[in-house]
Amino acid sequence: MELTNSYMYVVKCIDNTLYTGYTTDLVRRIKAHNNKKGAKYTRVRVPVSLVYYEEFTSKSEAKIGRAVQQECRDR
Repeated sequence: MELTNSYMYVVKCIDNTLYTGYTTDLVRRIKAHNNKKGAKYTRVRVPVSLVYYEEFTSKSEAKIGRAVQQECRDR
């Protein structure tokens, strides 16, 4: 198992929508979103602000956390 600090995160976009993602460098990723270098969804919805994050010991666990967040949102 790959042991790295990975994060599942939720950002709030300028239009009050939420976006979930995962990363190994939370600060760099939020900066990327705000510099329009992040996900296609957030590029037109900047600035974004971090509203929640959770730390995991592996990238695969962070991906699962993200999937759970999206599933809850879709209900």
